[in-house]
Amino acid sequence: MSGVPLRRAAILAVGSELLMTSRLDTNSLFITNALNSIGIEVVFKSVIGDDRGELGDQFAHALRRVDLVVLTGGLGPTDDDLTREVVAEQLQRRLTEDVGITEAIRKRFESRGWKMPEINRRQAMVPAGATVVANPNGTAPGLWIEHGEKGVLLVPGPPREMKPMVEQMVSDRLRARAGGVLLVRRVLKIAGRSESRVEEITQPVYGRWREQQPPIETTILAVPGQIELHLSARGSDARQLAAALAAGIRQIAEVLPHDLFSDDGRSLEEVVGELLRERGWRIALAESCSGGLATSRLTDVSGSSAYVDRSVVAYSNDAKTEWLGVDSELIAVHGAVSEPVAEAMAVGVRERARVEVAVAITGIAGPTGGTDAKPVGMVCIAVTTPQATTVRTFKFPGNRELVKTFAAFTAIDMVRRLLLDAPPNADWIQK
Repeated sequence: MSGVPLRRAAILAVGSELLMTSRLDTNSLFITNALNSIGIEVVFKSVIGDDRGELGDQFAHALRRVDLVVLTGGLGPTDDDLTREVVAEQLQRRLTEDVGITEAIRKRFESRGWKMPEINRRQAMVPAGATVVANPNGTAPGLWIEHGEKGVLLVPGPPREMKPMVEQMVSDRLRARAGGVLLVRRVLKIAGRSESRVEEITQPVYGRWREQQPPIETTILAVPGQIELHLSARGSDARQLAAALAAGIRQIAEVLPHDLFSDDGRSLEEVVGELLRERGWRIALAESCSGGLATSRLTDVSGSSAYVDRSVVAYSNDAKTEWLGVDSELIAVHGAVSEPVAEAMAVGVRERARVEVAVAITGIAGPTGGTDAKPVGMVCIAVTTPQATTVRTFKFPGNRELVKTFAAFTAIDMVRRLLLDAPPNADWIQK
């Protein structure tokens, strides 16, 4: 075994089905997390169809650039399962049948009363010098190959087969090859700010981190409704890394005191749920343009029945008057998409549900229905308790799906801010 540490990795997800709209490559996420946990950084990923030439080119490219290449998929018995053949060809290693693997596959079929098809012998072909990685959940074994100072790992595509094999390799072999370097990451979640505004506020802070010891790398990621700051630090001292990241988080919290809502992996819905649970409060919602999406997000959290009472999707004006008690004259004067109507919807659902907190959302999700006075993306949100009420008008960007997503997320964030007595500081509040 080479003593050169494995620091940088690439993942190649193999299979033409992964290039179609009906399938997603989720294996790479699991493998990335497993490698990161032992300090191996994944520097790029590729999804490649069942094309011998393309797979060969991508593998050769990856092998030149990184210390470890992980290939997932393409180890089945059919003609389009090309991974082991292409890797052997690129590494110039002869494939030979491992009769032990063939016999194990044969017994697996016999245990189910079946005869092994001869095509499955392909799964027993092993490149010269490769170490076989047992697959307790399928017929395709994994393969570990040391090529000079570099490593190549082949694992099957089905997640139930791939995951235990990757975990075994991390524990048995890769951890020792990672050189004792740790890669620690924290994700900060921010609400009420645009990506550019977060960058403007935080760059003077995180820009200094690259020069400190240990240095902290920062990436900004925009997710509909929220912005994420990904902080990562690499080193050999776990306590030092944790302390550096904790100090960084405190610095970000100082410049975004009301907008940073999570630094421990929790979602906004989990944070708001915990705030409600701590107070023993319950919440009800009245949704129009969001169509129940805010309620759905809140109830995605296990145990949310402790604080979510009910929800009304009052899409039509009649529903707003009949189910929520909104005065029809109020709608006639201000329009269904207005702050007075949003507030009346919130008060109506709170009184009927007899809860402490109520939320109302009414807006124009588009692409039709907008006017110069009330354009597509205009959404009015109200949050009310017996002690306080907050009503705001927003202008959200994007298509219908994005407007609904922004509306639901912002409504839940308004609950958080009201419970914490924080200002409703959102960059997309309509002036």
